Amino acid sequence: MTNSPEYWRKCTSCKSLIGFGQKYWICSVSTCNRVRTGLVFCKVDCFDAHVPVLNHKDAGAIEKRAPSAAEWMREQSESESVRPQPSASTAHAETKRDILVVVSKTKDYVRAKAGLNTSENVMEVLSDKIRAILDDGIRRAIQDGRKTLMDRDFK
Repeated sequence: MTNSPEYWRKCTSCKSLIGFGQKYWICSVSTCNRVRTGLVFCKVDCFDAHVPVLNHKDAGAIEKRAPSAAEWMREQSESESVRPQPSASTAHAETKRDILVVVSKTKDYVRAKAGLNTSENVMEVLSDKIRAILDDGIRRAIQDGRKTLMDRDFK
């Protein structure tokens, strides 16, 4: 990265620029402040506009400060040096960590069946179990000389 950016990020709501070292706010709800989601707001009004959209029952705005340009550039260079070089196996490794279940339907099922809430970490565990089941089915399909995974591969 030879060009340094003029701002850190854009506000999720109004798309205003959030400069380096500037105050910003994040949502207290864990699904909103994950690394991949990364919702940031330039002012509390933008955060307030986000709350009804995502149907939060109890959410708060947490004040943060954007990194300086030098800190941000250092973080970017460190993450690039740690990142593996792209290859055919990298694509498989990246998809390996994807969530394979419909989160809302899983949570609805658990709530209807037992009246329980569901932690976000459950989805990763369920996805790992589904991957193991799929891997067994794939192995059976290949052993049978087929290029199609079928229901009978899971019996």
